[in-house]
Amino acid sequence: QVRLVESGGGSVQAGGSLRLSCSASGVAATQKWSAWFRQVPGKEREGVIATSPGGGVTYSADSVKGRFAVSLDSGLNAVYLEMNNLKPEDSATYYCASTFVGARWSVASAWSYWGQGTQVSVSS
Repeated sequence: QVRLVESGGGSVQAGGSLRLSCSASGVAATQKWSAWFRQVPGKEREGVIATSPGGGVTYSADSVKGRFAVSLDSGLNAVYLEMNNLKPEDSATYYCASTFVGARWSVASAWSYWGQGTQVSVSS
């Protein structure tokens, strides 16, 4: 059974940083495409960043380019999201996703497995 567990969310002031973690079991997450999405109430889940197996290729949303980065730890079977220079509009529930099976990385339905989410709140 595949399980993804996010952690590291919290409250931070604008300009601050957070590092989210996604611990995987039941799937070799770092050998699959991995992604981070975010969602606010009333809106669709938005693709933030995705990376290829091993991390050689990365795609990110324009809104986070230069501020967010994704990394992998194969030994811990974990995926991380480093978020810097956070803005109030980054506030959302952040989800880890694994195993890309679709056509567009930024579409939620293209991913097989999901975590339960972790909340990020950025105050101005």
